[in-house]
Amino acid sequence: MNTRRRLWLAGAGAALAGWALRPGLSGAPHDAYFSTLAQALRQSGRRTDASTPVLVIDHDRLQANVRQVQALKAPALPLRVVAKSLPATALLQLLAQQLQSQRQMVFNLPYLLLHAAQFPTFDLLLGKPLPVAAAAAFYAQRPANGFDPGRQLQWLIDSPARLAEYRQLAQGLGQRLRVNLEIDVGLHRGGFSSAAALDEALALLRTEPLLEFAGMMGYDPHVTEIPDLPGARASAEAHAKAVYAQYRAQAVAALGLPAAQAPGLCWNAAGSPTFQLHDGSGAANEVSVGSAFVKPAEFDLPHLAACQPACFIATPVLKSGAFMLPSGVQWLGQLLTAWDRNQRHGVFLYGGQWRADPVSPAGLATSGLYGLSPNQQVLVGSGLQQLQPGDTVFLRPHKSEALLQQFGDIVVVASGQVVAHWPAFPPMP
Repeated sequence: MNTRRRLWLAGAGAALAGWALRPGLSGAPHDAYFSTLAQALRQSGRRTDASTPVLVIDHDRLQANVRQVQALKAPALPLRVVAKSLPATALLQLLAQQLQSQRQMVFNLPYLLLHAAQFPTFDLLLGKPLPVAAAAAFYAQRPANGFDPGRQLQWLIDSPARLAEYRQLAQGLGQRLRVNLEIDVGLHRGGFSSAAALDEALALLRTEPLLEFAGMMGYDPHVTEIPDLPGARASAEAHAKAVYAQYRAQAVAALGLPAAQAPGLCWNAAGSPTFQLHDGSGAANEVSVGSAFVKPAEFDLPHLAACQPACFIATPVLKSGAFMLPSGVQWLGQLLTAWDRNQRHGVFLYGGQWRADPVSPAGLATSGLYGLSPNQQVLVGSGLQQLQPGDTVFLRPHKSEALLQQFGDIVVVASGQVVAHWPAFPPMP
């Protein structure tokens, strides 16, 4: 065999081997679960539920997730609901009833005003420190409905300088403000991070009768989000708990709190990624949970494995057919679809560019070549999904906060039927 023939055969063999490695054909129509969801939207009394993008919450899964969170949470620790992850009045009311807790965490002035107006009996803790001007605006606008901020509201304070600003506000208003001190237990996103800074704040609290120490907040999501190197997470957890215990003891001693009073204050910790790590034996006496109840994609965590995704974006298909790139680069699309049969079919959605991934029908994906669009997002697939204009595609959000408010009323489905429409809070940072 001459050299040229050997080279030709080698090249042909390499080409065949490469061709054999191309992606296998995948994709299928909706499974039984998503077929039922799609049918529920079509049969809803609101025509827009199936003809415009909507946010769907599966009520049955939501209830099951509530039970699972309760089973994971230490019985001795009350639960505080993180409102920014669940921004709808009816949803927050439901969780308050199911969890038998009126403790909630809010993160901005508009939602604080909403909570004070709609939940006049709830206990509210700010989840981030607000500029003192925002706090002043709250007192100027708060509803006269019985909500008592001097008893039911804790302002989050992250530095001696901010505490001094809130002292001026309290003196100007002539009324008491309850303050909760944010402590840095390892996340390094701000808050008191040294005994000296904490001492400065505690000294101010001792001398200002219009400022009431309400407790501390130590947020610790980094414990489960850092790389799982040998010993890294265990070390981070131990460090966070030790720092919290140290700062709590420092505050109790500096303020001369009676032994019986300290347990009645708010020592808040955790979030959906870490609430299960607190068993009641440490400094924290309550934990916060929000996203776990609806379980968006970024909360696919080992301890939440028994929880099910309970929120989805549902949007209609506008166009469905062979996928082609724009004129001028069609040849590139032809090469791509010849190599990957799972990109031969294109589906254009009503809306798009959400922080979410397609989950049903199976086998759909965004096109890295065509790009994203908030108007008519294209998804590519093999065509085995059998989608036609008017059919529904479901996407799973990465997070629930800042996304649940983008679609108007939330569509609630239970037992295969649309049972409610929950107005969402207006979008706010």
